[in-house]
Amino acid sequence: MLTRLNISSLRQRILNFVFWVCVVQGIIIPCQAQTNHIIKGRVAEEGSKDPLQFATVALYNYGDTSLIHGVVTDERGNFELKSQSGQYHLKVEFLSYQPLWISPVEIKHDSKTTDLGTLFLQSDVSTLDEIIVKGEKEYMTFNLDKKVFDVQQDLANAGGTAADILANIPAINIGANGTITLRGSSNVRILIDGKPSGIITMNGAEGLRQLQGNLIESIEVITTPSAKYESEGQAGVINIVLKKDRQSGLNGSFDVVMGDPVNMGGALNINYRKEKLNFFVNYGWFRRHRPSFRDIYQEVYNADSILISEQKADRLMRGTFNNVRFGADYFFNESTILTTSLTYLHSKAKRFSDIDYIDYVNTPNRLLGTSFRTQDEDEVEPSLEYAVNFKKEFGREDHFINVLASFIDNWEDSRQIFTEQIRPVDADIIDILQRSDNYETEKQWLFQVDYEMPFGNKGKLEAGTRNAFRRLTNDFFVEEQVEGGWEIVNNLSNNFVYDENILAAYAIAGNENDKLSYQAGLRVEYTDIKTELLQTGEENPRDYLDLFPSAHVAYKLPNKNKLHGAYSRRIRRPTYNDLNPFITFSDNRNFFSGNPDLDPEYTHSVEIGHGKETENTSLLTSVYYRYTRDKILSIRRVDEEGMSDTRPENLIDEDALGIEWIASFKPLNWWKFDANLNVFYSVIDGRNIDETFSSETFSWFLRLTNRINIAKTYDLQVRANYEGPQITPQGSLKQNYFVDVSMSRRLFDNRGTLVLNILDLFNTNRFRAITGDAGFMTSDWARRQVRQVNLTLNYRFN
Repeated sequence: MLTRLNISSLRQRILNFVFWVCVVQGIIIPCQAQTNHIIKGRVAEEGSKDPLQFATVALYNYGDTSLIHGVVTDERGNFELKSQSGQYHLKVEFLSYQPLWISPVEIKHDSKTTDLGTLFLQSDVSTLDEIIVKGEKEYMTFNLDKKVFDVQQDLANAGGTAADILANIPAINIGANGTITLRGSSNVRILIDGKPSGIITMNGAEGLRQLQGNLIESIEVITTPSAKYESEGQAGVINIVLKKDRQSGLNGSFDVVMGDPVNMGGALNINYRKEKLNFFVNYGWFRRHRPSFRDIYQEVYNADSILISEQKADRLMRGTFNNVRFGADYFFNESTILTTSLTYLHSKAKRFSDIDYIDYVNTPNRLLGTSFRTQDEDEVEPSLEYAVNFKKEFGREDHFINVLASFIDNWEDSRQIFTEQIRPVDADIIDILQRSDNYETEKQWLFQVDYEMPFGNKGKLEAGTRNAFRRLTNDFFVEEQVEGGWEIVNNLSNNFVYDENILAAYAIAGNENDKLSYQAGLRVEYTDIKTELLQTGEENPRDYLDLFPSAHVAYKLPNKNKLHGAYSRRIRRPTYNDLNPFITFSDNRNFFSGNPDLDPEYTHSVEIGHGKETENTSLLTSVYYRYTRDKILSIRRVDEEGMSDTRPENLIDEDALGIEWIASFKPLNWWKFDANLNVFYSVIDGRNIDETFSSETFSWFLRLTNRINIAKTYDLQVRANYEGPQITPQGSLKQNYFVDVSMSRRLFDNRGTLVLNILDLFNTNRFRAITGDAGFMTSDWARRQVRQVNLTLNYRFN
């Protein structure tokens, strides 16, 4: 039995771990004083007042006009230049805009900062039809409280779903069993455009396979969220940002995809803006076939015998998916915008399962019997999301109020037929016919107000409130054919209602100077949850009030070095599926149910790190620690006949310590190399459930990506993924590894791209686990997805 480390031993390991991290990091940061003055400002488009990212700002000598220094603007159009005192020329340029000269720019000896305000560029209409943008945005940008990944830069994302794209983001893993983890934890909050989505709240990670990757602009990863974000998610928040443009005129793109296994369809993104009105439309239609496989070997140790069973399952999903999102922005004036959007997702799927069971006693030579079970399911799942957003700026872009109201209406209707033939060695054959109906609904209302106000030179105050209400229902029944008709199987039928109301308010204060930036905040949340079983009238109400503080700090050092640190308190509330006490019904021997007595888990999360940038290299290192109380974990139990039930339980706690490296190198103009390494150590104490339910594990995840440009128009990308083995309170998870390969060719004067990608080239991506205790041992092997080959054509216009 593994025993939990005592506190002094754990603390000593943590100190040793951090010491060796510092030694390995080995970065010597010069701290010499700087005497440069700062010239700063903002670049925007005249007329729309929209910021211009990647505009070039150059400083020239006043006398001989020789170039001194140049930078590009960030996503808000802001820039900063360093200079000595004196007089200069300043030039601002951006593709398809008229250049702007400012002269003279005078820097006084006793002035530390010169603010040029907002500089407006005029469109150069004569060049719009001739210019093709060939520049490339950075794949990752790092802000004070989040990392932003531009998913368009990754060739492996072509033709995939939102789940496929997340699997390619540093620090995020999607296991072969479909579980999404962030830095090794599956407790992560997933949002779409900063809001909950019906396809996720009802279906979890599986719902992301309904969202086409072509509709996604970027992924935001927030490992220690500030008080502005809802507190849900122990490991942090993943925000999926959908495409929307506000450029003048008509512009957009479309994608056509075909693949094997069947993956065919297309996506269209269109934006049209004229004066005060901006329209955007995204549409995707896809048809997919997804085969999957699972093998289970199990031994049950009874008093006088060992019951051995083998199970082999072949499954196939055939689905058609429609995604449409459209909306409009209305600009009352340059500082007031009203945005409305409607998102409709519709999936229709057919699922087939064939399961073979073989049973022995003591040895494989003593056969007890065999069984064969089939499942035929028809499922329809529409989802409707409507949102309206109002934003009003008060004289400047960092002083505004934002009001959001949204409504989600999601439902799922599933009809299933099961057949099973049981063939004992010494008895007659038994035929079973069952059918089930499952009707689930979700309605969610969200109202949110955010206010941001600057103070001083770069200070900022933020405050807001949020009210979210959800109602989920699950009407599920199973019938079995008996002589004379059909009979309801009572222990498998239920009508479950889940009501959740969360009220929240937050306040954040932050400031920054030339080197130091910091913010601290507090979030208050009141949670009121009630579950009810309509058949029995059994109710289970829960309510609690919690405080969630957060703090972030960053310090700029010379030579593009940066230190950062963060703290936040998080919660994981038991979900609808966690609390529903009735079991799932597809595999007749392995059941899954919720636990109505489950308590929320709470996490304290701390992170410190260092970032370093050079012309061709960037390296981000983070050391993180999480302490979780009332850890929620699924526990498997097996009876003497080999029937298993898995449900979530509250364990005592978990200590987790890790270090993460995210690195990008460009040794040559035609070669780029990215690496992500996450090493972590975890101790889980579950002795409140069973004296043996404790674990201590050390594991690591590694992702390496090479991208090579060939003959200017071709790109080759190879990615290798590795997930190390782990020890769990009930057993272990085995290692997993796979390789993805992609090739692209630019077409039509760089307006189009043809991408061929092969995901899981060697067909090695699989889930393997050992689970057990004194009474049983289960070996589980599963593949949710086989090798996938996709060919995608993308074309961009205007």
